[in-house]
Amino acid sequence: MQKRTKKIILALSVVFLFLLGTAAWYLWPYKPAPSAVQAMQGNNTIKVTTDSYGITIEPAYEPIQQVGIIFFPGAKVEPESYAPLARDFATLGYRTIIVRMPLNLAQLGENRANLLMNRFPDQPFVIGGHSMGGTYAARYTASKPSNVKGLFFLGAYSDQPQTLPVLSILASHDQVLDQDTYNRYRSNLPKTTQTLTVEGGNHAQFGDYGPQKGDGLATITPEEQRTQVVQAVVKWVANIGPSKVQP
Repeated sequence: MQKRTKKIILALSVVFLFLLGTAAWYLWPYKPAPSAVQAMQGNNTIKVTTDSYGITIEPAYEPIQQVGIIFFPGAKVEPESYAPLARDFATLGYRTIIVRMPLNLAQLGENRANLLMNRFPDQPFVIGGHSMGGTYAARYTASKPSNVKGLFFLGAYSDQPQTLPVLSILASHDQVLDQDTYNRYRSNLPKTTQTLTVEGGNHAQFGDYGPQKGDGLATITPEEQRTQVVQAVVKWVANIGPSKVQP
């Protein structure tokens, strides 16, 4: 009886430690760096609106670019971490919406994109995502939402076939993205997919939340990486067809 009791206690201890580790994984996300917190501040040219579903960063003046941008954060990354990226887009005239995901996991809230885009029913959007956020943005676009005109990835891949125009941005020092998985799913993207590799960039610098475990060491600054991303996305948006806009 004593041996059985010890086995039960051991089993319960293993389960408890597993649950504790799982809770820690969910409850301690990557938090925005001070520069990202600063980017959340509005002023007379940039308007920042937040609620429980998303963060909208947009020009405080007209005209706003015809196409909006909606963005899915990476797994366990708080959405404010992408405020500098969204602010750079807004500076060029783009309404940019960062989706708040339940528990900071896109797989739990990909359909929140519907609610957020429905606030602007007359505006077409492109949708993008970082890391697993990109994968779930791709799952969302696979359902062919009519107001989404393109899909872009930051260190991400699509496990669903895509027909929309696609821009795939990688970083040469990204050691978080599994290259074998990326290559395996590359055939899901259309032949017209545009690809850019940011030389010297890494996975974490697609956002602004500090270093990420297992990532490579970047040899360019976060600002330099973000500038290349913004330029590439804006150029791509301007050439994806009926929703052409000019920066």
